[in-house]
Amino acid sequence: MSAGVPNPPHVPALCDQLIARLSPVTGKWVDCTAGAGGYTLALLDAGAEQVWALDCDPEACKLVAERVSHLKKRVTVVNAWFAELDQVLGPAEAGQVAGVVFDLGVSSMQLDVPGRGFSFMRDGPLDMRMNCKGRTAADIVNNEPEATLADILFHFGEEPAARRIARAIVNSRRSAPISTTLQLANLVGSCLPRARSRSARHPATRSFQALRIAVNGELEQLSEGLLAAERVLQPGGKLAVVSFHSLEDRIVKRFLHGDAGASNRHLPPRAGIQRGFVPLTIRPLTPDGRELEVNRRARSAKLRIGIRTDSPPGQPRRNAPGAVRPAGGRG
Repeated sequence: MSAGVPNPPHVPALCDQLIARLSPVTGKWVDCTAGAGGYTLALLDAGAEQVWALDCDPEACKLVAERVSHLKKRVTVVNAWFAELDQVLGPAEAGQVAGVVFDLGVSSMQLDVPGRGFSFMRDGPLDMRMNCKGRTAADIVNNEPEATLADILFHFGEEPAARRIARAIVNSRRSAPISTTLQLANLVGSCLPRARSRSARHPATRSFQALRIAVNGELEQLSEGLLAAERVLQPGGKLAVVSFHSLEDRIVKRFLHGDAGASNRHLPPRAGIQRGFVPLTIRPLTPDGRELEVNRRARSAKLRIGIRTDSPPGQPRRNAPGAVRPAGGRG
């Protein structure tokens, strides 16, 4: 009997390819972005004996717990950040885990609930907090200096018009706070040329990505989470990461290829030439046409997989969880 349940609320990207490349799936696994439990259930179906399902979003944890309630002895659901991975498992599991999976970015459940404030297509409070705690996107938009806003938009969203948008935000908030998603989306749209076709990317895409990354400290969480995964994986263990934009993919690629310290300010340098992983995928795997027919949100997904070597793991920087600081200002 399959571990899954009918009508899943969220379809995880590249799940079939991920399971096929990780096969055989045995032993203990960690799903670092449990979401609606898609990868967790797929790992159990494929043969995992035990899965820790982590998610920083308390609402996601509730959903996963409900979906796996019939598998309590095989699944442990934990509300935690990536960077807390090895702390959640504890010293006894260091070097004992067969595989770790990351599914980065925002989930469909978060996008589809206007009250979470992630979507520029639905009006709601300008929130974007994955764990529902701390500073909101509205706090950043309405309180940070213009230069800091420009840094956030440029570094985390790769937005060419970052300075123009930051200036417009500051000018607008002088009259009244920017408090909703559509307020911000319309403001950003007014700063950019009109899209030439209906299929073109929404003009607010980069800005919303940048603010979400800043609110949740996503790049630093990813970097610390990769190091934590390295510490818990056994030699020959597998690390699989699904990313959705170039900033994430660049960090993952450099980490798996062993040149993180030389070229990535989010990861500490590794001593000597020892490599923690051997890449199983030299180039990232992407969705095929069949998957895109049923899950358009997977169109930008990239999957990279690495095999753990027996070299000593890298050490954490242990910065407090929170927003990453872009060059020139606080995220």
